[in-house]
Amino acid sequence: MNYRISNSLRLAVIAMFFFALTPRSGAQTATSPQAAAPIDLTGYWVSLVTDNWTYRVVTPPKGDYLYLPLNAEARRVADAWDPTKDEAGGEQCKGYGPLGVMRMPTRLHITWQDEKTLKIETDTGTQTRLLHFGPPEAPTGSRTWQGYSVAEWQLPGSGRGRGGQRAQSGTGTLKVTTTQMRPGYIHKNGVPFSENAVLTEYFTIVSDRGTTYLVDTLMLEDPKYLTQSFVRSAQFKKQADATGWDPVPCSAK
Repeated sequence: MNYRISNSLRLAVIAMFFFALTPRSGAQTATSPQAAAPIDLTGYWVSLVTDNWTYRVVTPPKGDYLYLPLNAEARRVADAWDPTKDEAGGEQCKGYGPLGVMRMPTRLHITWQDEKTLKIETDTGTQTRLLHFGPPEAPTGSRTWQGYSVAEWQLPGSGRGRGGQRAQSGTGTLKVTTTQMRPGYIHKNGVPFSENAVLTEYFTIVSDRGTTYLVDTLMLEDPKYLTQSFVRSAQFKKQADATGWDPVPCSAK
């Protein structure tokens, strides 16, 4: 799953990410988020592990958290990591929250569950994420590993919103904000995030030399354990079909 990405693609990703953060305004026309989608995220995608492979492909050893913005309490928790205890307690998916699973070697299957809900399935860990367009709903029930995700399209020159406007095809960004996650791990070796963590993502589509890529920029805020934002990105290559799709369960080890 390891591919080289050209410099032109990297520059395009950087430009699109900063564009997504630029406030814009404009009129809205009522339509469903699915119909208003400026980019097509649906289909099968395979991850491209181009950086930090020692943390993403294999589980790092206990205490390996160099360069992560952890405070003393986070380091204490990470140093106490016990994967056998996690397995025995039914918490083998602690490393498969949205931040973790999106950066693992995995395949994604993205579909519309309905016209206001985008669904992301991963074969690694057999996880399902639901991205809800529209006003956030009050929390109900127990927290889940994938939390509750609110999605909105960000549209160039036409404002940004949760799906009520149209834009030129192929020129938008999907912003996703996830809260209500069960406490879990940033990395599978016990580096923690808390129940109050907030994950913000920006999904963009980039084409380079006839190949389509999905880029997910992830930013985790967690004052309980982090001294600053934890920012990473994940890249995926579009597949023509489900070739290679192989769901496997979570593993704490």
